[in-house]
Amino acid sequence: MTDITGQIAFVTGANRGLGAAFVAGLLERGAAKVYAAARNSESVQVTDPRVVPIALDVTDEASITAAAAAAGDVTVLVNNAGIAVGQPLVAGDLDAMRREFDTNFWGPVLVTRAFAPVIAGNGGGAIINMHSALSWVGVGSYSATKAALWSASNSVRVELAPQNIQVVGVHVGWVDTEMAAHTNDPKVAPEQVVAEALDVTEAGDAEAIVGDFANLVKSKLDQDVRVLYPQLATR
Repeated sequence: MTDITGQIAFVTGANRGLGAAFVAGLLERGAAKVYAAARNSESVQVTDPRVVPIALDVTDEASITAAAAAAGDVTVLVNNAGIAVGQPLVAGDLDAMRREFDTNFWGPVLVTRAFAPVIAGNGGGAIINMHSALSWVGVGSYSATKAALWSASNSVRVELAPQNIQVVGVHVGWVDTEMAAHTNDPKVAPEQVVAEALDVTEAGDAEAIVGDFANLVKSKLDQDVRVLYPQLATR
């Protein structure tokens, strides 16, 4: 259980979209300071003195190390930064997929490795990882990266529990951000994602399942795989 009031947070991919919504949501709940991380720290629009822009490239270990050294008071980490390259696994572009894995999987893992000792040294806190409902429904390489992160979160949750660090995984379908601009499917507002993720964090729970699509998919996970993939039912 992590009360956001008074916490020092660090949000990756904080210059726009869901990351910017996390910064705003943390401040609304009383965070004392929020490090807003982006590749170009100047792209972070600062209007609140509690926001500290900081440079971070989640694919660059030196950048991660420098950020963790500069933000030694962090107690809450939000691993939000991510990309989607839209590649099928069998015939897709391998370089693009490797870039996607470096950002969506290795990025959060490396950032967690750097910040877990910081959070533990400050008495504990929380790590929030942005998964996806597509962790459970295969849509090419993006789903594979998010499924890998889901598994990593489950492992890290066990590893860090003795250090008083809570790990929260957030599963959601399309979020109404630039990444989902190409689809007309129903979308969840970023503010809803943030609110439910922080509710779960403050309640001491482990997963936030946000929106109708994510809840529908989660409800079918114990059924035959052909329920999730009806196109396989006739084969």
